Amino acid sequence: MKILVTGSNGLLGQKLIDYYRAQSQHELIATARGEDRYPNQNGYIYHSLDISDETAVMLVVAKYQPQVIINTAAMTNVDACEIDKEGCDQLNVHAVQYLINACNAHGVHLIHLSTDFIFNGTHGPVTEEETPDPLSYYGHSKWKAEQLVMQQAKSWAVARTVLVYGIVSDMSRSNIVLWAKGALEIGKSINVVCDQFRTPTLAEDLAAGCALIANKKAQGIYNISGRDYMSVFDLVFKVASYWKLDKSLLNMSTSEGIKQPAKRPPITGFILDKAIKELGYKPHSFEEGLAILDQQLKAQA
Repeated sequence: MKILVTGSNGLLGQKLIDYYRAQSQHELIATARGEDRYPNQNGYIYHSLDISDETAVMLVVAKYQPQVIINTAAMTNVDACEIDKEGCDQLNVHAVQYLINACNAHGVHLIHLSTDFIFNGTHGPVTEEETPDPLSYYGHSKWKAEQLVMQQAKSWAVARTVLVYGIVSDMSRSNIVLWAKGALEIGKSINVVCDQFRTPTLAEDLAAGCALIANKKAQGIYNISGRDYMSVFDLVFKVASYWKLDKSLLNMSTSEGIKQPAKRPPITGFILDKAIKELGYKPHSFEEGLAILDQQLKAQA
């Protein structure tokens, strides 16, 4: 199978390159804006692509004729989306329309990445049947894109995920685990919300989930996240415990106490029964995820 990945310089994008480089039966075309940032540039094709350029999207899809496109490219900084709504729409909505058009024109199965932030967070964990009601502009943009995919794409899947963590080779992308670990290691006191609940997702698990959807060309919505449900404070507490860092530096705060431009859904997290049953998805526990991260950090040291 020939698979094209957008956003290949991001965390999930790089994990998908890892995954497909180890699977010789598939041909991978990795695309992102600018230069390829993956360290070992063999075993796949790289093509620079800005998915907000409609003509470029159509030309690249026509050139490579993939069977599947996994769209990981997005503006994911929730507060930046609240401030730069136009930029958010360009990447999270309009660009998805261009991908749908190209996929429809060339008979490509589109796998689009989405988020738990499409929900209002009054309860959780939730199934794929939950009704979206986003609180932030980021959430609105991702829900708009999902609707475009569902209504217009001829062959599609939506992979929703939650709070992804992991490391990329150049350590250019942070996430909650690396942020907490880094702050505590330098003895910095940090405020952590205790009233937001999630099922944090190891980036390798998310990549594997996307690949399972691709292999089957599965149709529909799939929850692809971690399986352990916890508050964000619990998550950071577990990070401190794993690396034996000073837990007295952790200050419990409410969402109200941490002023952010965009509203976050208080409670999300996913029920994974559908992905486990239909795809054979097998996520790691959060502790197993931290152990994998620890090995990767030691290998880079």
